Amino acid sequence: MEASSVGGGGGGSVDKGMFEYFGWVYHLGVNSIGHEYCHLRFLFIRGKCVSMYKRDPHENPGIKPIRQGVIGPTLMVEALGPRKVNNGDFYVIHFYNRLDETRKGEVACATAGEAQRWMEAFEHAKNQAEYELSTGVSARDRLNKETEINLEAHRPRVRRYASGLRKLIRIGQGPETLLRLSSKVFGSSDGFEGDTGDAFEAHQWKCVRTMSGIRIFEDITSHKNGKGVLAKSVGVIDATADSVFEVFLNTDRRKRYEWDMLMGDLELVESYDGHYDVVYGTYDPKYLTRWHSKRDFIFSRQWFHAQDGTYIILQFPAIHKKKPPRIGFRRTKINPSTWEIRNLNTPMGSNLPRCLVTHTLEIHSTEWHRWKNSQCTKFEKSIPYALLCQVAGLKEYIGANPALHQQDTVTVVHSKISSISLSRAEYENAEVQEEFYDAVASDSSTSGEESDKDDNLENKDRKVKLKNISWAMTALPLKRTSAPNPCKELDSDVSPIQIDARDFRGSLRKGNDDNDTNCWTSPSGEGFKIRGKNYLKDNSKVVGGDPLLKLVAIDWLTVDKPLDKVALHGRSMVQSEAGKKLPFILVFNLQVPAKPNYSLVLYYASERPINKESLLSKFLDGDDMFRDSRFKLIPSIVEGYWMVKRAVGTKACLLGKAVTCKYFRQNNFLEIDVDIGSSSVARSVVGLVLGYVTSLVVDLAILIEAKEESELPEYILGTVRLNRIRLESAVPFEA
Repeated sequence: MEASSVGGGGGGSVDKGMFEYFGWVYHLGVNSIGHEYCHLRFLFIRGKCVSMYKRDPHENPGIKPIRQGVIGPTLMVEALGPRKVNNGDFYVIHFYNRLDETRKGEVACATAGEAQRWMEAFEHAKNQAEYELSTGVSARDRLNKETEINLEAHRPRVRRYASGLRKLIRIGQGPETLLRLSSKVFGSSDGFEGDTGDAFEAHQWKCVRTMSGIRIFEDITSHKNGKGVLAKSVGVIDATADSVFEVFLNTDRRKRYEWDMLMGDLELVESYDGHYDVVYGTYDPKYLTRWHSKRDFIFSRQWFHAQDGTYIILQFPAIHKKKPPRIGFRRTKINPSTWEIRNLNTPMGSNLPRCLVTHTLEIHSTEWHRWKNSQCTKFEKSIPYALLCQVAGLKEYIGANPALHQQDTVTVVHSKISSISLSRAEYENAEVQEEFYDAVASDSSTSGEESDKDDNLENKDRKVKLKNISWAMTALPLKRTSAPNPCKELDSDVSPIQIDARDFRGSLRKGNDDNDTNCWTSPSGEGFKIRGKNYLKDNSKVVGGDPLLKLVAIDWLTVDKPLDKVALHGRSMVQSEAGKKLPFILVFNLQVPAKPNYSLVLYYASERPINKESLLSKFLDGDDMFRDSRFKLIPSIVEGYWMVKRAVGTKACLLGKAVTCKYFRQNNFLEIDVDIGSSSVARSVVGLVLGYVTSLVVDLAILIEAKEESELPEYILGTVRLNRIRLESAVPFEA
């Protein structure tokens, strides 16, 4: 099998070369009497069917699954991050139905990489379900999405096939890895960034030093604000981003002593929602200064996993009631910093994974400028210097531990006989009679689930390792030419109407210029990068042109609970006399979780009707599955605290894949309700943004992702610039 066939969690068609994902996980849940359980299980996915076994069915022909069900198009998969399971650190995946969050389940994986591969496997299965639903593969598949298959349970027909038609993809290294991780005695210590975003940034990085295989950069634009220097250390590490992330997050003293000169002694104080924790640490300053009084510190770590596979970690100084000042220790403040860990393309002919690690921090040391010019060594005795050296420590530590280079294991098993694989016809007729959520998350009081006494966990080696898959796109130079005029999206046979913004009123006022505050303006698309005409051939992007739709009003509201279908409200701009005369209105409702909750409602108008043959028309009248796979948002923090900029980033995001989106089409409008609170990651980022919102200038662009050559080049639907919004200016919504 070609390695590219597996990229992004598996590929292949419905009938030819269908992939089957399998591997060992921990199944987590609560039984009927309220006791938590954690069982080692063999998980198997084929098409949209998922099965769970007590033993590896490849080694135990004829074994029946203890749980079996199907994955529907409303499945949502979310990484909850690391968690203690059986005294080991594991990475938990949470499943739920976006239409009914009471139907849910959890499994735990050995590594962040395995968790990511499983998420991609479930996403692939979800895509299979969406494909079958849209094409009407069988009568059963034409059921309404809200009433997915939910028939009699646990009666799967298990049959053999004797033709080598299937490709089996093993995720992980087998049960012994999970068991070893959960053992109390485990843990013995034995290119520049390029075009990584879709919006232009104001930073101007200059390399000022090189040391130990890493480069030290300085943001020369940070000199203007007089608030310190923004610096970063950048290094290429021969390992996957998943492996580096796990090493960095691990607080095991024996391991950190091998690479971290400052934060070797760490203690996890508290963890929240799998993406945020508070850590306490101590260090002996004799390695940094001539003073010998011991120091301690507390900081928080908040991390996100972007859609392109990049890990972003934020570190802030913190306080915690469990760790008051200690006698004999001097409390030290650790510099705020961010980490970005991004996979790089694998060189031709090599199977060695590589990733780019960037550590950015703000430095207030007066010795910095002398040190970067090799005129002073005092800076080398400071905490900022120790922080900058962490990338070099990671690089050397991972280089000395070859096992970390291939920690993220994806394996293909070529088997001519599989006791758990079904042919296409057999699959349609199989009595797969239980929905996925009920199968994986239901009560575990059955004898088949509760007992693990007869589990045979011996793992025979029948594996062929794949070459490393590169999960990052090649960074190519940006063509600085404006995107073509997207007039083909509108009906050119109809005369345009004149849209006067003074005819439309929202609760948030339009600003006079970019220096105004608590207001909005509508910038051009020149600050954003979108797919060019030849994107499918060379990944080239172009500078965005003027938006297709005109932003005419914004409502900034406080609400008791997330607000849907705001366009139907009598006071909505859509219901005004001027709104009813518009050919088309796009209502973009960002539901912001906070106390109180907020809704930022943007109204975009077109001057002509939508062309019935256009991509926009296909999006407007398509189903939710198509919309989720195409609706894209590009964020950019134009002005604001640098850590918020790093947290938000500038990468385009398919909103329907990250959070729950609801679509409401009626008359001359489409409303998109974006529930930011449906994702713990998005909720964390927005929480950070709200803390600095009064000092932020935020640009947003919305567009429909082009995936076919006929749809290229992309165009921007609409833009907005939010200038230093005040939370208290939001208007209470009256139902």
